[in-house]
Formats: sequence, structure tokens, C-alpha cells
Amino acid sequence: MAAEVAKRLLETKEIDFILCFSPSKTVSLSLQSTFNWYLDEQFDGMMGSVGRSMTYQNMAFLNKAFWQLLSNHRVLVVFDEVHHCAGHTLENANSWGAEILSKVKDHAAFTLSLSGTPWRSNQMPIVLGRYIEPDFTLECDYVYGVKEAIVDKVCRQPTLVLMDNNEIQITDSNAQTSTYQSLQAAIDETNCNYQSILHNLSALVQILTRANQTLDRIRQANPNAAGLVVASSIAHAELIQQQMSLIGVHAVLVTYRDPNAAQVIEAFKTNCSKWIISIGMISEGTDIPRLQVCCHLSRVKTELYFRQVLGRILRRNEDRNQEAWLYTFAEPNLVEFAHRLEQEIPVPNLILKEQFQVSLEIEHLEQPTPYPPASSDFESINSSQTSELTDPPQDETWALGSFQFQTEPKIDFNGDFRERVVEAYNSPF
Repeated sequence: MAAEVAKRLLETKEIDFILCFSPSKTVSLSLQSTFNWYLDEQFDGMMGSVGRSMTYQNMAFLNKAFWQLLSNHRVLVVFDEVHHCAGHTLENANSWGAEILSKVKDHAAFTLSLSGTPWRSNQMPIVLGRYIEPDFTLECDYVYGVKEAIVDKVCRQPTLVLMDNNEIQITDSNAQTSTYQSLQAAIDETNCNYQSILHNLSALVQILTRANQTLDRIRQANPNAAGLVVASSIAHAELIQQQMSLIGVHAVLVTYRDPNAAQVIEAFKTNCSKWIISIGMISEGTDIPRLQVCCHLSRVKTELYFRQVLGRILRRNEDRNQEAWLYTFAEPNLVEFAHRLEQEIPVPNLILKEQFQVSLEIEHLEQPTPYPPASSDFESINSSQTSELTDPPQDETWALGSFQFQTEPKIDFNGDFRERVVEAYNSPF
């Protein structure tokens, strides 16, 4: 759609040049490829090209002479996944939002801001967004939601499977054991945290096996169909890869530490590999339509991230079977997110009554592996490290200073694993 807008503006001679900004190198290359193909024009920023695609991280390294381009020429600036860029003013803006406010706003001939999840979990305003009083709801110029996309056969209709267990035993530090009939009860009534569930081998094997069985069934019709596992950390990803190997499933592993990560993802788009395990590398905007099954095993439990992960399996292709399956555990927040997917924008995230400072919170510290805070909006912690990422590094060696760790309870799944199925975006068509 953005390429079509650019094409029309070029044909009517209302613009001279196009700039695209996005949160990761993978998305930036996808934009470049799309604009190059759709406009049938060079789009690499070199002499004679009609535009250039870059990451938001690049903005801080562009000199004054570059930004002068917006004053001397008529430029369309496209912002993809613009919710990463926050702020109405320089005082409340994050780093990317500040660059847009100071370098682009009031200088570009046209701006086009796009987002599949147009809100921020910390309730900060999206840069260039128009908020309407008295409730400060975001007013979008045009909304094309998943419901419409499913009817138009642009997106697949997803089925969500929430894994639960009817006999969960929790043994605390005093060797006292209690039994619970659901994950919600175990989490609500004990100090068992979600990270413990994600690392439990019994739970992992169950959810990975069931997801793989679904993918095998889909691959009977679509031999090239693939699955994605979103892990919590490198150690967690390696554990998942090991468990998948034990059940006879090969999976590609891609992390931010891999210098060839972008090439691995690009190769996975078109090869026949069955599964790929990622720690935030394959998130919003990454276009791999052959992905049809996903295991959401990240410790990040914001609704924004939940929907972004779901979006990886919604893009239709020409294959015969267009099912989309998301597997995750019946953690209370994730259950709530699954049941309100029908809403284009979750009501709690519409409100912008207060300006909150971006903060990093550490909760439920666990033994023995420390981990960094789970940021709800994946902004750059270190711009020199995240030029290809949408997710800040999540490393088990992250320093937690003087925090004291509490002994984690032992968790055993002794009952039957059951699936709670949610069919989202139901349509009569």
C-alpha cells in the first residue's frame, strides 16, 4: 500500500524522492525490495535512485547535509511500525521520536505512518499521532483491520491453542507441596513465575510435540509450510532446540549474536526448513508467508508483542491449506489477550491520560539464571548493537547488580495437558 501511494505521488509529480524508516534491517530490506519491484525504479539511495530504505537506528547517524534533502526537495517519508517512535514533544519523546520531531516533522512534503499495532504498552503517545480529547484516543486516517483482511483473503484466520494442565504440583522452599487444577490457579496462588513454566521440560515437550503434529498435518497439503518458536533467551532457545531434536525435529536457531542472522532469516524464507527458533529476531514486519504454526514461548507478556507474534503466521500465500495456529500456555494475561483479539485496538491501550516515563522493570527474579527486564516496547538499548534487531539483547549474563534472588518453587505437571482453543476473528464469509 505504501508503495502504491508513493507511485501515485510520483506520477502526479507531487514528490521527488521517498525515504522509508523501519525498526529492523530485515524489514528495511523488505521495504527496499518491495518499492524497487513495485515502482520499477532503483531504490537503494545511490545516484539515480528514487528512494532509500533505512532503520530508525540509522537516523541518529545521518548528517545535516542529508536532512537538508527534506527542505530542498519534496520528499515522502514512510514510517513502518511507527509505534516504536514516541512523543508529542521533544520533552516526552524517545530517541527515535525525537529524531522524527526535529528532522522530519514540518520538513517533509508528505508523511505516511503505518502500524499493525498502533499503541504503546507504556501509554506514551505515538509520534505524529493525532489524539482526540477527552479520552485521548488515537484517531487513524485509515484503518484496515485483520477482520477485513481475512474477508479479502489477505490474511489467514488464526486458531489459538492455550495449553493447560489439570494437576500441577508446586513444592516450595519448605518442601510443602500443593496441587492446582490450572496454570492460572498455580500462578495466582503461589510465587511460581511464568519463566519456570517456560523452562519446564514436560510442558515444553507437550507444546512442541502438539505444534509439530499440526505442522506435519499442514505440510501434507503444503510441503513448504514452516513453524516458528519464539523463545525467551539464548539458553532457552538452545533448550528448545535440544528438546525438538529429542522428538526427532530439526530446527534452525537464529539469535542476535549470530553475525549472519539476517542472511539466515532470508534463506529460511525460501528454503524447505521446517522450524526456526528465534529470540525476537523474527517479529513485527518480517515477511515469511510460509510460516503457519507458531509457539509463543517468550516471557514478554504484553498484548502488543502477543499480537506481533501472531502476525507472523497470518500472511497468506498461494498454498492450498491456509490454516494458522498459535500455541502458547494458558497464562492469565495471554488468555485475556487471546479472547479480545476481535478488538482492533485494546481499550486499555487507547487511554493516554498521563505521560509515563519509559522505565525498565524487573519482576519475579528467579534462580539460578538471571535475566534482563522484559521491555514492552522494543527500543534500542544500545544503538550500536541493535541495528538489525527489534528486540534488545536478552542474555543470561546480564548484570543484575545487588538484587537478591529468591529460591524458586519446584513445579511438576502430573495431570493431563489440555488445549483451550480460541478461534479468533470469526467471520461469516
